[in-house]
Parts: sequence; C-alpha cells; structure tokens
Amino acid sequence: MNIEARKQYMETLRERYFKAGKKEKGSILNEYCRNTKQDRKYAIKKFNYKIKNKEIRKPRSCFYDGTAIAVLAEIWKIFDYPCGQRLEEILDTEIENLRAWKEIDCSDAIAEKLKKMKSATIDRRLDHEKEVLKLKEKYREKSSFLLSTIPVKTSADFDRKIVGNEQVDFVESCGASASGEYANSLSICDIFSSWWEGEAIMGKGQQRALAGLDNCRKRTPFKWKEFHPDNGTSLLNFAVYAYAEKAGLEFSRSRPYHKNDNCFIEQKNSTHIRQVIGYLRYDTEEELNCLNDLYRNELRLYKNFFQPVIKLISKERIGGHIKRKYGPAKTPYRRLIESDQIGQEEKEKLTVIYQSLNPAELKRKIDKKLDNLYKIYQKKNGQKNTNLNNKLIPSLASFSAMAQKEVLGVMVK
Repeated sequence: MNIEARKQYMETLRERYFKAGKKEKGSILNEYCRNTKQDRKYAIKKFNYKIKNKEIRKPRSCFYDGTAIAVLAEIWKIFDYPCGQRLEEILDTEIENLRAWKEIDCSDAIAEKLKKMKSATIDRRLDHEKEVLKLKEKYREKSSFLLSTIPVKTSADFDRKIVGNEQVDFVESCGASASGEYANSLSICDIFSSWWEGEAIMGKGQQRALAGLDNCRKRTPFKWKEFHPDNGTSLLNFAVYAYAEKAGLEFSRSRPYHKNDNCFIEQKNSTHIRQVIGYLRYDTEEELNCLNDLYRNELRLYKNFFQPVIKLISKERIGGHIKRKYGPAKTPYRRLIESDQIGQEEKEKLTVIYQSLNPAELKRKIDKKLDNLYKIYQKKNGQKNTNLNNKLIPSLASFSAMAQKEVLGVMVK
C-alpha cells in the first residue's frame, strides 16, 4: 500500500473513528495497523490530526515607505553616518532646517514620520545602506593611474639569477596596540643573493618611507634594477613612483591579499627582525635611534657576511608529495663574490670588509645593543633596569599592555 492509498484509507476510517467509543476506536486502530503495517502510536496521532483552514493573513502596511527611507539615508550621509540614537536627536531638531536650506526634498507628512522614528527603527531601516557602504569601501580602488601603471608580479615571475631585484616590506613594532605612532622596520632583500638591508622609521609616512628606502639603496653594494613592495600605501604612492622613474628603477607590486608574492622578504622579516627585536612596542626616538644603529652596522654585516642561506633549486610534484631540491648553503657575500654580475672593484671592497670583520665581536656588539634597547624599553615602562637574558623570546602580540609587563617581570626574575 503506497502513501496515497494509506491517506485515502485513513480518510474513510476517520469519520467512523471520531464518532466511535473507546472500544470501537481500538478495533478501528487494530484494523488500520494490521492493513498498513504502521505503528499504533503514529496512527493515533494521524487520526487525531485535524485539518484547519489556515487564514490568509493580510500583509501589514508599511508605515515608512521607500520615499521616507530615501530621505532618511540622505540625512544620515549629511551628518557623517551617525548611529540611530544620535540620528534620532538630529531628525527631531535639524530636519526643518534642512528643508529650509533645500538640502532635502520631502513633504510635511514624511517629515513628521521621520521625527517620530525611534533609534532601533532607524538602525533597522538603514541596514541596507550600511551594507552597500561596506561593499563600496571593500572594493574601493586606489589610484587608478598607479594600479594601471605599476605591473603586478608574483614570486614565480622574478628572474632569480639576476642581481638587483629587491623585495621590500614593513615590519611593525607596535606591541599589543596599533594606535599612535611607533617604529616600523623597512626590510629589503635581494632575490638572487639574499643580501638584506634594514632601516627603522617612525610611523609609515610616505616621505619617511622614501628616505628609508633611499638609505638602504645607498648601503647596498650593488646597483638596484627593480624593487617590489606589497600594496601598502607607504611605498605604493606617487612619491616613490617618481623616485623610481628618476633613478631608472623598475617598480612592481604584489597582488592584493597574496602575501606569498613577497615570500623572500617575508622569510627575512622572521629571521632578521622578529627573532632579533621581538614583538614589543618601540615608539620613542631613543628606541628608534637604537634600532637604526643596529640595522645600519653590526646586524647587516653579521647577517650578510656570516649567515649562510639555503636556496630552493627546484620543486616537483610526485603523486601527493612535493619533492624539493636545495642548493648548497652560502652567505650573501659568497654569492656576490662568485657572481659575474658585479664588477671587480665592488668585489674587492666586499673582500676588504669581510677580512676586517670578527663574527664573535659582531655577535657581542649585537647582544650589547639589544640589551641597551631593552633597557630603554624597561625604563620607558617604569620597570627595573636589568638585563633580559632570554630577550629573543617575543611576547604575544595579542597581550595587553599589562600582560606584557607581567611577562617581562617573570622573565627578569
């Protein structure tokens, strides 16, 4: 017996079932369950189910129609997108003034409706406008000229055998809060040799970023051919674009939201900056000068002359695995010396610098300057002026300022 047959069978028995007594109902149920093989409790529920004629509910009339919402949205934009509680007060006091100035065009009836509107209704009626505004902000374009002029490149588009292709990035030293001004480390890495340069600037102003970029370029022992930042406005602007044109440098950028397009410099951000200075907040001139003294002298020499880098040669997918082949470990200095892309004079200068350096002494000076940096940080935060032996262990960026102080207090003990 299929579903339709069972329904028809039940309809024929239902009228008898409602008129029958207790014993007769039991016999009807026994007959139905025997013929349909359905559960007795389920059959009782089906027999007792009464079909009601559903009343068609009239749609509620909309008190605030589209015209009123359009005027409300216009007033909301005029007063810089306030919340419903603030806009409620504005509607009560300013709507007549706006009509007098002919900034809005609405009838007396709509004006009276808007004056009676409460804050919760205002927020609810403006939900659509807020969504539209968020979408416009999300997909808001930057300068169309820069976007169309500066080419987009991925990590696979670079020729890794050419000296002078630089990747650029900023590393923030803001601690647990990104408010106010704080030190930002401009980090630059050559793709072929892994030569690294760093410069600390206060904030992310365009002119400061440009000055830091120029300082790093002057310290680099070879000529730049191209530099490649991400889409941050500190370096993706007309000032840097004009600088690149004047210096004869190619200027490319990463794809938005694709961090791995700058994979070479991202690795250096971890090993050359985060593992050295940690995640604390540096926001004073004294700390900035200490960072620059470290970046411009011992740290760059130690990393470039005495820290070998293992580079990826090839990558092949075999089934579900990726087989990677790496080349021999070489320092950036060795890669430049062995390259035929820089002149003999530059190689001799690098050799003289290398022969004059003592790696153990460089390491001691780096540790001394880091100790000094942490003393300045502790003094700024009102802590005891003691050494931090495990200074390379960073504090979590999600800690609050108080949590950072407690962690540092434990580390000192």
